[in-house]
Amino acid sequence: MTAAGDVLLLVVRLSDSFSDFWSVLARDVGVPLLEWAPAPGELPPSGAGVVLVAAGGHEAEIAILLSQLSAPADIPIIAVGSAASHRLAAQVVAAGAADYFALPDDRDDLRDTLAAAVQRRRAALGRAALAHLEAQAHAFREIVGDSPALRAVLERAARVVPHADATVLITGETGTGKELLARALHYGGPRAAAPFVELNCAALPAPLLESELFGHERGAFTDAKTTKPGLFEVAQGGTLFLDEVDHLAPELQSKLLRALEQKSVRRLGATAARTVDVRIVAATNTDLAAAVHTGDFREDLYYRLNVITLHLPPLRERGEDVIRLAEFFLDKFATQYKLARPAITPEIRRALLAHAWPGNIRELRNAVERAVLLSPPGTLALAEVAERPALPARASAAGPLPFPATLAEVQRAAARAMLNAAGGNRSEAARRLGISRSRLQRLLEGEAERDAGEDDEPGDAN
Repeated sequence: MTAAGDVLLLVVRLSDSFSDFWSVLARDVGVPLLEWAPAPGELPPSGAGVVLVAAGGHEAEIAILLSQLSAPADIPIIAVGSAASHRLAAQVVAAGAADYFALPDDRDDLRDTLAAAVQRRRAALGRAALAHLEAQAHAFREIVGDSPALRAVLERAARVVPHADATVLITGETGTGKELLARALHYGGPRAAAPFVELNCAALPAPLLESELFGHERGAFTDAKTTKPGLFEVAQGGTLFLDEVDHLAPELQSKLLRALEQKSVRRLGATAARTVDVRIVAATNTDLAAAVHTGDFREDLYYRLNVITLHLPPLRERGEDVIRLAEFFLDKFATQYKLARPAITPEIRRALLAHAWPGNIRELRNAVERAVLLSPPGTLALAEVAERPALPARASAAGPLPFPATLAEVQRAAARAMLNAAGGNRSEAARRLGISRSRLQRLLEGEAERDAGEDDEPGDAN
């Protein structure tokens, strides 16, 4: 498409027969024309709305060419030759053409068919354009709130949306809606029709995470019984959302950086790289800049991811958004559970605004759902709204460590106890223990210490 509303006619010339006719045909149908003679290894021009293969005297080459064009399924391909043969026409259509015409006898039929194909293509492009405008208009609708703090970040995000290749880093506390914002960036932008693929970098150990990201060939390792494409390939043309990117192991950080710089990936066990066209949106609830200073995160990868930063404010800084979100969740859960929709009384309102919501929107959502289910029908009980579920039991910093136990078990229990005492803040827990954040992570994952005989200095990258 050369301009809004234009459908480009691409004539692929296998021969020079009827060459004077193509410009006349394009003018009659009312479309711009581009002629291209294929050369070995050369890719066809992009942007065609309809493809016409001109093969007068070279009809035997049509099927071979069609297998090499790799045109999208919604782009009609019309073949034109000089041999009038029903058998040839059937072979060409079977090879992927929409129709076959023999000139000069089929000149009028070709013109009518091409005009109809152009009209259908214009209609399809119009529908796609409308759908894209609607997607942009509604992309941020799921993000509820009107506070100045939220509005500032959404206005910043809206400026990024049209730019398909801009890398974005979303920061914010747990539960602030980072994934929701990532989806809005994708579905509101030019990549909306392609996949949105998400990966939680904290959910898998490094070897499995590498296979998930980059894929593997059959036999690449013991359990690789089949070939598996990585998520970079799965997200081709779309967006790859890397949540909790701070959890990437150092060796994966370097491979991710290489993939971003070279726009290509290589599966485990493969010898050749594959080109990928993917937008990266990363997210973290930690201070990546601090992780760079402690040596836990690569500085070059940090700058590569931190092209555009969008920081989602915590719920405690969003004022009346707490009430708007509570109203939104009340509507949602009352409908879902087929219960009367309760109102927010002044007492409930004061309780909602007074709480700090350390779990942010996720905590609020769970509190409203619990209150809708457990309060008397049609009401919200203050006790249910104000109830704070106890955290799962885990090792206490003041409690006894396991004994008798192996050294690794004692170290892991100590790490978990300190993490609990630090309120889940890994960097703070590592500081209190006098070890690096990466070593703390290894302890939490249960890995035996390889350097148990050596003391770690605070901030040592290991």
